[in-house]
Amino acid sequence: MTDFSELKNADIATIVLHPNIANRKEAGETKSLNERPVASELQEIVGLASAIDLRVDLSEIINLSKVNTANFFGSGTREKLKSLIEVGSITLAVVNTQLSAIQQRNLERFWQCKVIDRTGLIIEIFGARARTHEGGLQVELAALSFQRSRLVRSWTHLERQRGGGGFLGGPGERQIELDRRQLDNAIIQLQKQLKKVRNTRQLHRNARKRVPYPIVALVGYTNAGKSTLFNKLSGANVMSQDMLFATLDPTMRQIALPSGKTIILSDTVGFISNLPTHLIEAFKSTLEEVQSADLILHVRDISHADSNTQRTDVLSVLSDLDITTHKERFGLIEVLNKIDLLEDKCISSMLSENDQKNVKISAITGRGCTELLKMIDNILSQNERIHLFEVSLSDGAAVAWLHNKGTVKSIKTDDSKTSLEVALSEENANRFFKKFNMY
Repeated sequence: MTDFSELKNADIATIVLHPNIANRKEAGETKSLNERPVASELQEIVGLASAIDLRVDLSEIINLSKVNTANFFGSGTREKLKSLIEVGSITLAVVNTQLSAIQQRNLERFWQCKVIDRTGLIIEIFGARARTHEGGLQVELAALSFQRSRLVRSWTHLERQRGGGGFLGGPGERQIELDRRQLDNAIIQLQKQLKKVRNTRQLHRNARKRVPYPIVALVGYTNAGKSTLFNKLSGANVMSQDMLFATLDPTMRQIALPSGKTIILSDTVGFISNLPTHLIEAFKSTLEEVQSADLILHVRDISHADSNTQRTDVLSVLSDLDITTHKERFGLIEVLNKIDLLEDKCISSMLSENDQKNVKISAITGRGCTELLKMIDNILSQNERIHLFEVSLSDGAAVAWLHNKGTVKSIKTDDSKTSLEVALSEENANRFFKKFNMY
């Protein structure tokens, strides 16, 4: 088979295969409540391959009545695909499902090219996108967990017998058992490092609670436009390209709302359907900012044909991570993005919908972003009431604090003091009294 070590991704001739299986649960896949069209699923996996610049020369939908235990595909299908691979000089086959280690090995031997499944491709993308130390640790943990699942006794190089003395290994221990122990040790070390990173992140969250600023987290299906919206609202320069999984590492910025209040906006990794459990676990810390957020913005690509199905997938992941159950205070706003890609009559129809937790925007043009900020402002102000404060003329810090944490409704100044009417939460009112010794 081809040695990939000196090849750039753009040099790798790739075939992308989407198995359309009669009984999809047989392939270990979850099924959305709204079934996604097969052509759309093929388009998504091609997009995933393109996200790391693989040169997709061929893409095929393969109809299967059942899964072959040893080879995944039946003999006739394997022969047909082998011909395509040979004629196209294909060096990599991407199969949009979860292959067992045996299935992957047998297909590689039969087709004489490298084979990776959906999980392997997503790990490759995550590896290419990770920029921070935490992101790198998460990628490595996911890769090792995946590699451990690839250890099977039928692999030739793992059938070697290894002799030796001492307590480790022992005479006759199989190489597979040594490989598994080595991977287990590496996974344990990575988990310890990630725990330290999470503890540090928790300290940062605790510090923000003492400030405190509300946290507003962006979530959504991959390529829904979260990073573009993040950049538009915050003026940041986060990578935002028309590709799947452009963002992996969480990014946070302070932004000002129309009332003058400050919030922390958090951008997160995009979700995707049929993400394996161990990948979700490995990247859980990326979503910890969502779990601690005061308000969630669910960014949807409303121009996408599968927008409703993607919505179901995102809400399902949030539910699995127990994120939505504790959002009783403010809840979730659905941000319907990319209206610039819709016809005017479609937009008019959407804008007539009466949904107070639903806003239509274009993160590219900025249309609707002002309305979104006003909605965030209004929702975060729901538990505020008007407080009257009298502050010394010389205490400018106290006045600035009230402007920053609340909404100043009126302000009057006389010779000795400044009187302010401020919409402020009880929590922040108590913090103000404590901070400026006004009990």
